[in-house]
Amino acid sequence: MNLIRLITAGSVDDGKSTLIGRLLYDSKSILQDHLEVLEKQSKNRDEGGIDLALLTDGLRAEREQGITIDVAYKYFSTPKRKFIIADAPGHLQYTRNMVTGASTASVMVVLVDARSGVIEQARRHSIIASFLRIPHVILAVNKMDLMGFDPQVFVNISEEYSRIAATLGLPKPMCIPISALQGDNVVDSSSSMSWYKGPTLLEYLEQVPEDEDHKDGPTRFAVQYVIRPQTEALPDYRGYAGKMVSGRLAPGMRVMSAPAGIPVTIRSVSNAGVMADEVIAPMSVTIETEEDVDISRGDMLTDQIATPRITADIEAMVCWMDSKPLRTGDKYLLQHHGRRVRCAVSEIEYVVDVNTLELQKDIAEISLNAVARIKLRTQAPLAYDPFRVNRSNGGAILIDETSCVTVGALLLD
Repeated sequence: MNLIRLITAGSVDDGKSTLIGRLLYDSKSILQDHLEVLEKQSKNRDEGGIDLALLTDGLRAEREQGITIDVAYKYFSTPKRKFIIADAPGHLQYTRNMVTGASTASVMVVLVDARSGVIEQARRHSIIASFLRIPHVILAVNKMDLMGFDPQVFVNISEEYSRIAATLGLPKPMCIPISALQGDNVVDSSSSMSWYKGPTLLEYLEQVPEDEDHKDGPTRFAVQYVIRPQTEALPDYRGYAGKMVSGRLAPGMRVMSAPAGIPVTIRSVSNAGVMADEVIAPMSVTIETEEDVDISRGDMLTDQIATPRITADIEAMVCWMDSKPLRTGDKYLLQHHGRRVRCAVSEIEYVVDVNTLELQKDIAEISLNAVARIKLRTQAPLAYDPFRVNRSNGGAILIDETSCVTVGALLLD
C-alpha cells in the first residue's frame, strides 16, 4: 500500500483544520476514546455537534484563538492508500511553518472560501508550492453551503485559480466544490451539488498518481554511519548505513563516492539485516563495497553517469525562519543529509515578493518569513542535485552555529 503526503493551504478561517477533521471523521479514522474527548471539548457540543478543527489544532493557543499556528500531522488510511496530512497555518507570520510542512508533500490541497474567492494567502501558499515543485494540486472551494451551492460561484473561482496556477508553473489543479463543515464532497458525494460530476476529495486522493521520482531518479545513497564491529567473527567488516535518497542499488553496480569522486563497486546490500538483490529509495539500508576506500558520514554514493553537482559555491532559494535577519557575510552551518559544513553568505541576489512575484534587488538583509535567492560559499564541497531536478537531494537547512537552531530552509540550485 503506497503512501501519499499532502498539505492543506489557504487563508485563515478557510476551514483547513475542519476539512482534515472531516476526512478523519467520515473515513472512520478516529478512535472512540479520542472522539469522546473531542465531544467534551467542542465549543458547539450543546448543539450535539463536534468541532472537527480540534482534531488538528492541538496547541492550547490554537484552541483558544481558533487558529492554526504549528504544523499538525495526522495519519490515516483507507483500503487503497495510506496518508500523512500536514495542516499548515494560514497566518502570514507562520509562512515558515507552511514551508516546513510542504517540503515533503506530493499533493497540496488549496482551500478557498466560496464567499471571498482566491485571496492573498492562497496566492502566497501557491507561490511557495511552485518553488517547492509540488507535483499535484487540488483546489477545494469550501463553504459552498453558504453560497447556496451555486455552481457559477464554483466555476468562477476555479477559472481564476487555474489562471494563477498556470502563471506560476503549477500543475493543472483538480477543482472540487465542498462543504467541510457538512461533509459535502469530502468523503461522500453531495446530493446538494448534483451538478458536480467529478470525484470527491477522498476519491481523488486515492487515485492521484504516486510521485516516483525518488525511485526512478539517479542513484543517491547518503552515508549516515560506518559500521565496524571488529569482532572475532567480523574482524574486517566495514558496512555503510544510510538512506537511499533516490534511485536504486544492487550488488555489482559501479558507483562513485562523492565528493571525493572515487569509483567503487557494491559488494552487498541489506535491509534490516536481510541481504537483498536490490534496494530502492526511500529505504534505509546497509551496503558493503569491494574496495577499501575512505567513505564516512556525510559522503554520498552516486551514479557515475548522472552525477550530482560537486561544488563549494552554491546558489539557493531560502525561506528565512529566524527573527535575526540574514546578511551578506554571515556564517552558518549547512546541513545536507548527514553532511554538515560551515558556510558563509557571499551574496543576496534578491528577495521575492510572494504576493506579486516581483524580484526586489539591492537588499541588505533577509527578514523573518521572507523568500530570497542567495549565494553561499561552503568550507568543503557539497554533492547535491538542483531541487527542481531532484527534490530528495536538493534540500538543505542553515543552522545557527551558536544555538544549533535551524534558521533557514534551502532549495539548492
